[in-house]
Amino acid sequence: MNPMRRSVFGWPVWRLPIVILLVTTCSNPQEPLYNYRVQVPVYLNVSAVREITVGPQAPRKLSAAGKIYVYGDYLLINEPQKGVHIIDNRQPKMPRMLNFIAIPGNIDMAVNSHMLYADSYVDLLVFDISDPANVTLSKRLEDVFPHLYVYGDSSKIMTYKDSLVTSTTPPRPLGGWMVNDAFSSGVTLSPGGSYGQGGSMARFTLLGGHLYAVDQQSLRLFNVQDPDDPHFVQDIALGWGIETIFPFENKLFIGSTTGMHIYDASNPAAPEPMSVYSHFTACDPVVVNENHAFVTLRSGNFCQQGVDLLEVIDISDPYSPKLLKSYGMQNPHGLGLSENYLYVCEGKFGLKSYSIADVMNVDKRQMQHLRTIDAFDVIPGPKSLIVTGEKGISQYDYSRPNRLQLLSQISVKD
Repeated sequence: MNPMRRSVFGWPVWRLPIVILLVTTCSNPQEPLYNYRVQVPVYLNVSAVREITVGPQAPRKLSAAGKIYVYGDYLLINEPQKGVHIIDNRQPKMPRMLNFIAIPGNIDMAVNSHMLYADSYVDLLVFDISDPANVTLSKRLEDVFPHLYVYGDSSKIMTYKDSLVTSTTPPRPLGGWMVNDAFSSGVTLSPGGSYGQGGSMARFTLLGGHLYAVDQQSLRLFNVQDPDDPHFVQDIALGWGIETIFPFENKLFIGSTTGMHIYDASNPAAPEPMSVYSHFTACDPVVVNENHAFVTLRSGNFCQQGVDLLEVIDISDPYSPKLLKSYGMQNPHGLGLSENYLYVCEGKFGLKSYSIADVMNVDKRQMQHLRTIDAFDVIPGPKSLIVTGEKGISQYDYSRPNRLQLLSQISVKD
């Protein structure tokens, strides 16, 4: 797949301003007014960012729910651009805030043994969380995410702040151009149990003693065999529109706006391409089991095409993936697999659960539809089904997959 050009009228395409329509009002029938939120670019000096204090602070209320991650008895919740909440989740009915790790510019995270890896704009920070109530910064790897630099200037980075705008001109969606998704999560499973577990929309993941991080066009690879001392290995070009990464066995499944890449990671330090499955241009998280990949394609936002689908792909031959069947959905986001059960987040339309024992009749085997929640990503965890959305984090008892029972909620403060 050929990468697209990297700039449009001087703007890096992965950091174009995002426009979100909020509400439309009319001052008179001839001249409607549009109220919408624009993410205005803000330029920061890298040296100033690195002087900001990072590390644990007193627990505080959740102001936005980003990535979610399960590690042992603890639930980690990213607050986009600000840091990570650590929650004692030994009793999912009564989750308890332990502390907050301040990390400016943080979006992604993964846990290897007792070490938390988290991005801080262009840097990778490593925290020792062996005692989650007493977190310490162990290491900072500088300049490992250079795609955030402004026009290649390593002294400045570009981020965004929200601004409300009223105009007679309606906002225009910007196709497939995206910034980091505030509702994305990582999946990292290990037979040895040393990794954590996340959701379906990862940009960070762990496999075979290596950390993999994707940006919009590349895969960045780190050796973390010594969890305390990670180091950068290489950057692999993938083409434009990369969104998610999902590990399974010795393979990496990488979702993009135009398809799914499969890489052989039998040699974790040098993954090799196996195949690319192409689809409509749309947002594309993916989860897999031994023989099938389940992909959701979503319209709206910045995903261009008007398709809302769940696709089932035969990956029994990873060199030749084949579409088996597509199912119409309402507005699918993240998804999660647990044995023969699939959970699909439908955004403002709620959460759906399906039996996938017969992948050719998934639509006839819907078990439940929770319509009262907004759902963006889901983790079938060891103790509960964890669902994240704009309003916060909900946990469900899913021991009976056809009858989910609410255990607790962590709400986003008003």
